[in-house]
Amino acid sequence: MHRRDLLAAGLAMPFILSARQVAAPAAAAVAEPFDPETVRRIARALAEKPYAPARPNLPGALADLSYDGYRAIRFDPKRALWRSDRLPFEAQFFHRGFIYKDRVAVHEVVDGKAMPIAYDPGLFEFGRSPRADDPELGFAGFRLHAPMNRPDYYDEVCAFLGASYFRAVAKQQIYGLSARALAIKTAEPGGEEFPLFTAFWLERPAPQASAITVHALLDSRSATAAYRFVVRPGDATIFDVEAAIYPRVDIPKAGIAPLTSMFHFAANDRVGVDDFRPAVHDSDGLSMWTGRGEQIWRPLANPGELQVSAFGDANPRGFGLMQRQRDFSFYKDLEARYDKRPSLWVEPLGDWGEGAVHLVEIPTDREIHDNIVAFWRPREPLRAKAEHVFAYRLHWCWTSPWTSDLAKFAETAVGGAGDDGKVRLFVLEAVGERLKALSAEARPRVEVTADKGKVRNVVGLPNPETGGWRIGFELVPEGATAVELRARLTVDATAASETWLYRWTT
Repeated sequence: MHRRDLLAAGLAMPFILSARQVAAPAAAAVAEPFDPETVRRIARALAEKPYAPARPNLPGALADLSYDGYRAIRFDPKRALWRSDRLPFEAQFFHRGFIYKDRVAVHEVVDGKAMPIAYDPGLFEFGRSPRADDPELGFAGFRLHAPMNRPDYYDEVCAFLGASYFRAVAKQQIYGLSARALAIKTAEPGGEEFPLFTAFWLERPAPQASAITVHALLDSRSATAAYRFVVRPGDATIFDVEAAIYPRVDIPKAGIAPLTSMFHFAANDRVGVDDFRPAVHDSDGLSMWTGRGEQIWRPLANPGELQVSAFGDANPRGFGLMQRQRDFSFYKDLEARYDKRPSLWVEPLGDWGEGAVHLVEIPTDREIHDNIVAFWRPREPLRAKAEHVFAYRLHWCWTSPWTSDLAKFAETAVGGAGDDGKVRLFVLEAVGERLKALSAEARPRVEVTADKGKVRNVVGLPNPETGGWRIGFELVPEGATAVELRARLTVDATAASETWLYRWTT
């Protein structure tokens, strides 16, 4: 049981289709024809009808389970889907209960036919928790396993659980940040709407398959959608995603490919922190590769107040919430192992037009809360009664999935620079092979600008410990409560590093 399980499902609204709308009850189920357009047809037809949320109808003994009571219910790995067939993937299921009250229908697709997977209490070990014998109870979600780290053991690769949340890992990683299918009205004053996956179709993998395909139906008050995920585990675990969204109403505040993570503190933001660990976060920055070709790094912060940033672009090449620090000594946490958490990069497939990458940073005083959200928002609203298709590739990875000769900013540190505490000292560490080749005579030029206040004492010098360059400067706010900063290294007026952006606040 991970905190992502709690947080994702805790955000979920009780939105779900009735069994009649998705599949027949398990006891009377028959195989139905299934093709690549099936879920789109269901979503398109559902969007023509008024939104009708279903009640969870979960027995009280399960609905009122404590955290420990729910954790005691464990799926029996010997009963995993496809275990007896010795296929390269297996599926296990999450029981309903505690905060996971909503039922999702799960189907297996074989040879163009879809069959609902029936709930059976024999699939689970309940310990002292209550047992349910209702064959229509259904599941809360599922997870996929494959022999990713060694050939004789099926590792957990990804999990779909709670609202439209899902998460994954690459080789040797542990769970960290999550993705979602669709965000609506994120950080809006009237509250966020959380669409919900209501049904899944798992395609039975071939005996030598290196990928597995999952189809999902999404529903909410504002829209329905059909999703197709092709999952490839490996050194980087890849999701090829195709989303077809059918709004019931115009959606001006949509978030495409939303990512959700946690940033508590690090060297750039330790206000009010009393902790032996140097840093606590699942992601330390937002990385962007714009349609213009600019590579941007925006370190994350734990602000005193909610803040939203928007980075306008057209046809972005990618964006992601990244965990750049991979040295254990940077965290010193033997239990959480933040050094092993995934980075998640979104690679659009095709043109996405004009819009902006949005970054939402929410104040938090505990590491159990996901307080960071990033997504793409199209410039034009998603119009009602239309089909909006987005294709993209998710890279659950250790580092950026593309190579660049530009130096990257590996660390941002902020501290006081004067007795009055008003002047702030910034120290940035840039690393990369290109910097290692620079001599003292060909040292790069340091560019630092601020939209308010004053920047002074800008210096750049080689760092022999990293093989890179250290940039230092002081910010004099001059009464400003928020300052937008920008920095980069250049050689002969050509970028030698990515662009560093930062919002300093009081």
